[in-house]
Amino acid sequence: MVKKWSRAVTTHDSPMDLAAGLFTWQDPIRIAQALKKSALDPKRKSKDPYRSAMSMLCFYMNRAGKDLGPQQKKILEKTKIELRKLFGRR
Repeated sequence: MVKKWSRAVTTHDSPMDLAAGLFTWQDPIRIAQALKKSALDPKRKSKDPYRSAMSMLCFYMNRAGKDLGPQQKKILEKTKIELRKLFGRR
């Protein structure tokens, strides 16, 4: 039986408390706000909440791969831009 590293990451590496279906939402601003809120949660004790939020988004996009439809991929790419804005990054 092959163990998947992605499962270990999502269950043991301090996963963010994310709303169910977050990455299927249609509003990139709303997704970015939810990621930011979760990344800033004091229980996470993250040194860089921006990186935590962006990492979770990229992790999802990479794991979804070819199963991520073009419309949702476009929304999630826009979410990256919104995250940068919310955290004051370029």
